[in-house]
Amino acid sequence: MESSERRIGFFEKYLTLWVALCIATGIAIGHFTGDTIKFLSELEIFNVNLPVAILVWLMIYPMMLQVDFSSLKDVRKRPRGLILTLVINWLIKPFSMAFFAWIFFSKIYSAIISPEMAGEYIAGAILLGAAPCTAMVFVWSYLTNGDPNYTLVQVSVNDLIILIAFVPIVGLLLGITNITIPYNTLVASIIIFVVIPLLAGYLTHKVLIRKKSEAWFTSSFLPKFKPVSIIALLVTLILLFAFQGSTITQKPLIILLVAVPLVIQTYFIFFIAWFAGRFLKLPHAICSPAAMIGASNFFELAVAVAIALFGLQSPAALVTVVGVLVEVPVMLSLVALANKWRY
Repeated sequence: MESSERRIGFFEKYLTLWVALCIATGIAIGHFTGDTIKFLSELEIFNVNLPVAILVWLMIYPMMLQVDFSSLKDVRKRPRGLILTLVINWLIKPFSMAFFAWIFFSKIYSAIISPEMAGEYIAGAILLGAAPCTAMVFVWSYLTNGDPNYTLVQVSVNDLIILIAFVPIVGLLLGITNITIPYNTLVASIIIFVVIPLLAGYLTHKVLIRKKSEAWFTSSFLPKFKPVSIIALLVTLILLFAFQGSTITQKPLIILLVAVPLVIQTYFIFFIAWFAGRFLKLPHAICSPAAMIGASNFFELAVAVAIALFGLQSPAALVTVVGVLVEVPVMLSLVALANKWRY
């Protein structure tokens, strides 16, 4: 672990600190600027906020550059790790997230949250639960000495399944909460935030390797993009919390209330995936990334879809933003736990 900490990038190593500072900055900007910040929140095309859309693209594109679908052929050599990932991500995680959100927002918090507001909070949690991590999992895998090639296979397969399963799962679970969901907006968000950057990253990857070399692509091109995703994430946090600044300062308790079911869900999924991996006798280098993928979320997509469906200042968008807030420190604690339990 010590060697990993020495080698991990500056931004990744202190990510929790940067997240905290950006959240505080965003809240302060939102609190002191008041309605002035609204002009940014109203810059929309097809219900998607332009500044946020650009930043989400900058978060996703560098990660998509690393996806090589030719590595999928290696999965048949060790299928159990991939099967575990798929079961956790698509048969357990979305439904456990919906369950925890329903328990807390509709039952435990019923005295302080109206049924209408509870529905939107649940919707935001569902969007998080239905989007398994595809970007930051590379960092979590690296920190736990995960197998990078197998992690790439797991991420690649999840990217493909997101294109097929995200819309029907979200639609099913949001339908259960009695919220009308505009499928055209949801499908458009998948195309904008997954399909297009995935194709762009794939084509960039193939063209540059053909023109230059894989060694040049890995050692010279990719490192230039390494901080881009995290910087875009941090700026996005500033914007989102600035848009929510007045709500947060007026109701700081809601952040804590939202965080509770999200944290419980994260640990719950990690432990299920971890002990299932041990039961299946997976190597640590495969079991650890599998647990990390299930526990963490593709929050870039969740934030974008929540904003597109419910608006920038909606409870659903707030839940996805709080998901970013709690995910980084919680995932770092799980990294430490996975390293402590290394076998």
